[in-house]
Amino acid sequence: MSDPTEGHGTAGADEAAESARTAGGAEGRHVRVVLVDDHRMFRTGVQAEIGQTAQTGVEVVGEAADVDQAVTVITATRPEVVLLDVHLPGGGGVEVLRRCAPLMADAEQPVRFLALSVSDAAEDVIGVIRGGARGYVTKTITGSDLVDSVFRVQEGDAVFSPRLAGFVLDAFASTDAPPVDEDLDRLTQREREVLRLIARGYAYKEIAKQLYISVKTVESHVSAVLRKLQLSNRHELTRWATARRLV
Repeated sequence: MSDPTEGHGTAGADEAAESARTAGGAEGRHVRVVLVDDHRMFRTGVQAEIGQTAQTGVEVVGEAADVDQAVTVITATRPEVVLLDVHLPGGGGVEVLRRCAPLMADAEQPVRFLALSVSDAAEDVIGVIRGGARGYVTKTITGSDLVDSVFRVQEGDAVFSPRLAGFVLDAFASTDAPPVDEDLDRLTQREREVLRLIARGYAYKEIAKQLYISVKTVESHVSAVLRKLQLSNRHELTRWATARRLV
């Protein structure tokens, strides 16, 4: 990356560097972060948005695209906070949490997890919180709010996108185990994501953009969902999802 102070002289560079150190609201704070998401373009975007350490105080020390990579990178770098996608190849975010449980339990240098996902489904939120994550925010979050959330998690706070906190409160207030939906269990995590977006009225092209996949892949997932649920079209699929309060 080119130096934005280049060509303005030593004094200008010093002033710019000092401004960067004091401007970003980090107030001398620093946090080491690992990004875990199976979409490289999304990781690149998050890195560009929050990883300007001088301005934000956030240092991205590693990235991973699946469960095995995540466990390896987190163990090697021991970050303060991991930004964790829920749906990952190899078992998902819950599997990362399970395998990193000793790191979360370290009293002197705990690794804390903040879920960052496109999904706002109750079962996804509850699953990672039960697994040990300190919070859950959706990918609609702004860069500045994400930085703030990372620091709050580093300090031990619990952080949630506004409407998601209710899922957690309801889940942990109840002593009843959630009922098993055998039809829903037939679907993969990605198929569930596509199902919810279809049921919300998204076009295939919009779903592809939202999930960072191709339109052809969306079509394949929709076909698989219809086949597994024995439905004929997206209208029946929408009714099915609405009846189960998945929308």
